[in-house]
Amino acid sequence: MLLDRRRARRPPDLVDDARAITDRLLGTTEIVRAAVVACYVSVGSEPGTGRLLGMLDDLGKRVLLPVLCPDYDLDWSVYSGDQGLTSAARGLVEPVGPRLGADAVAGADVVLAPALAVDHRGRRLGRGGGSYDRALSRVAAGTWVCALVYDDEWLDSVPADLHDRTVDAIVTPARIVRLPAPTPDAARPTLRSVMHSEGYDPPEA
Repeated sequence: MLLDRRRARRPPDLVDDARAITDRLLGTTEIVRAAVVACYVSVGSEPGTGRLLGMLDDLGKRVLLPVLCPDYDLDWSVYSGDQGLTSAARGLVEPVGPRLGADAVAGADVVLAPALAVDHRGRRLGRGGGSYDRALSRVAAGTWVCALVYDDEWLDSVPADLHDRTVDAIVTPARIVRLPAPTPDAARPTLRSVMHSEGYDPPEA
């Protein structure tokens, strides 16, 4: 269902959405202050990161990009412009520069993570390989982790393991939502009540 929704998005909308997401992220305090940003190269109908990568580089940020390992863990390399990217396995696009090791992500000030969906607890739904679950387990406490999704991919609940690290925020074409730190279930507002308080009715999942 989620992948079908993405595939149905029109190319002009993908361009507009990528531009909106980039503009919202570049306006955040976290990105402004960051020296090192871990990001990824979007493919297909994922929220686009091409313009974002170029602008982060123009701003003097050191941008780390993932390289998928045979065991589905992630190595990292520094973004050096589009000329430093190449097609890789599983339809991915990856950097060609020297590998920095799986622990390089621990040095990022901000991590921008892909997701198919995120719920109101900050739990992200990936594609099932566990690559980013492992990568995020290496990220230092206090590092801002933000997932890039479309507006209809912020859901009431997604499946997740108890040990999975939650994200601190999501960015969509329409908004940035900063998520509260984990609290007992009884203390959590529902996603619909939070969004209703902002005057926005969420789409049905």
